[in-house]
Amino acid sequence: MSTAILTGQPVPGSSIEADLRSLGFDIRTATDAADAETLLAAVPSDQRVAVVDTRFVGHRHALRLGLTDPRFPLAAVPGAVTAQPAGRQALTRAMARENSASGGTALAVDSLADRIVTALDADGGEVHRPELGSLVSVVPADPQARNEARQAVGAVDDEAVRLKSAVKARDGFFTTFCISPYSRYLARWCARRGLTPNQVTTASLITALIAAGCAATGTRGGYIAAGLLLLFSFVLDCTDGQLARYSLQYSTLGAWLDATFDRAKEYAYYAGLALGAARGGDDVWALALGAMVLQTCRHVVDFSFNEANHDATANTSPTAALSGKLDSVGWTVWVRRMIVLPIGERWAMIAVLTAATTPRITLSVLLVGCAFAATYTTAGRVLRSLTRKARRTDRAAQALADLADSGPMTAALARLLPGGPRPTATLSAAVGAVLVTLGAWMWGPSWWVVLMAGAYVLLSAEAVEHPLKGALDWLVPPLFRAAEYGTVLILAAKADVNGALPAAFGLVAAVAYHHYDTVYRIRGNAGAPPAWLVRAVGGQEGRTLLVAMLAAVLTARQFTVALTVLAGAIALVVIAESIRFWVAAHRAGAPSVHDEGEPA
Repeated sequence: MSTAILTGQPVPGSSIEADLRSLGFDIRTATDAADAETLLAAVPSDQRVAVVDTRFVGHRHALRLGLTDPRFPLAAVPGAVTAQPAGRQALTRAMARENSASGGTALAVDSLADRIVTALDADGGEVHRPELGSLVSVVPADPQARNEARQAVGAVDDEAVRLKSAVKARDGFFTTFCISPYSRYLARWCARRGLTPNQVTTASLITALIAAGCAATGTRGGYIAAGLLLLFSFVLDCTDGQLARYSLQYSTLGAWLDATFDRAKEYAYYAGLALGAARGGDDVWALALGAMVLQTCRHVVDFSFNEANHDATANTSPTAALSGKLDSVGWTVWVRRMIVLPIGERWAMIAVLTAATTPRITLSVLLVGCAFAATYTTAGRVLRSLTRKARRTDRAAQALADLADSGPMTAALARLLPGGPRPTATLSAAVGAVLVTLGAWMWGPSWWVVLMAGAYVLLSAEAVEHPLKGALDWLVPPLFRAAEYGTVLILAAKADVNGALPAAFGLVAAVAYHHYDTVYRIRGNAGAPPAWLVRAVGGQEGRTLLVAMLAAVLTARQFTVALTVLAGAIALVVIAESIRFWVAAHRAGAPSVHDEGEPA
């Protein structure tokens, strides 16, 4: 329940009460400023409350943007201000201060809501003011101004603006031109039937899992159905975000579900392709696992670079300046967005290739495309980092340390290493990654790989011994991911026994879930997973060493069983803790988040 307190002299023919009721507000009318303060105190502290001037003229969607967005404790548009429970005390103090200054009788002269916003600003409150664009939101001072404002309202289609704003401002070419032109109407259809973004997200997941099942049949009809269903799943994936923006139904749980399900859908589809190929006598599990490893490492590069530069101060980079110039030319913007193979282009390519070719061709083309995209984006970010002198904060260094996922072995060794800070973190991580993966490639399951894994543990400790504030230290987490996932992939392939690669696929999927969950917690300002969870799953260096030892001491079939058990144990622990955390955060009313960043 939400309550709106109307203040000021009533205006005949005004639609403000009907507009507020349509937005879910219970209406209370104040006779003067003192009465408004009394009514505010009577509203339960766990409810949203708004103070709105009765003379307000504007679009209903302007009120919706200003008064119902769950992401902001305090928000305002001209003539109206709102507070969620987290901002309630600030609103109460501001109203009391303004009433004391005016003697509680200034409602007919000026807008109490606007004066409260001014007081909130003076008090240091963070008041969100939505970008209204062509939408009207004013408090007219006289009848002529009111008539002009009403004419301005009539000149702009409120619903058209609302539909347009439902589409993400920055998206890929395929999504922008092939999906969003009609998915926005599907989002409106869902909103009018009371469907929530989380329900649409779940429907998208179910559709993708059915698509993976169709691909697993190994028949041409199954592949065609899989491609079509994957595209429809992506339509629903776009719709859930557009529904959230259209109806302002943002939530912490919804953001986590959307991000997590995207990864689950794509990687389950890879597994479906591998199962379908196996029915036809072709083993492509190595390609499927390689695609998952490469895609996950790409994402970690994105996450690490963004976190490292989230609040860093730096001089202008020539590379960044060039990028800005290219973004000013229309066609280069779309070319650059397409070559990074965002989720829309990637899923469209997978769907078409699945329907028209074989799983081997599909996964091979995917690997080539993702490798090119990863090289392009990583090279550009390396150049930016080297040409820009950035001062990274302790928060950024902590985020990178959390993304590194270092376990108890690294922590113990880092405390024993002598000397002061050394600018070798990235080099140590890179050398360690090369040693362990190259050793696995050259010797396969053997004690030589265990020795290389031991060296990798030592180098991992050296890499994270000091805060990751170097120019290229954001590369440390993706290097760790490549080392761990690559070692599992290579040793499973070298085992050369049925079931080893599927088991490795399950293990990497479980660990990747843990790493993605860490990212989403950091993005939601919830901190890293608890230390006990990191210890329980061994940290990235502990798991790498354990897999190397299991490969060396067990037979190929025993190694397969061990990977399966390890995958199941890690999945059980990390998924259970993740669900517990996000459900608890949702119930506790954690600040709602919504990602408008780079296409995934």
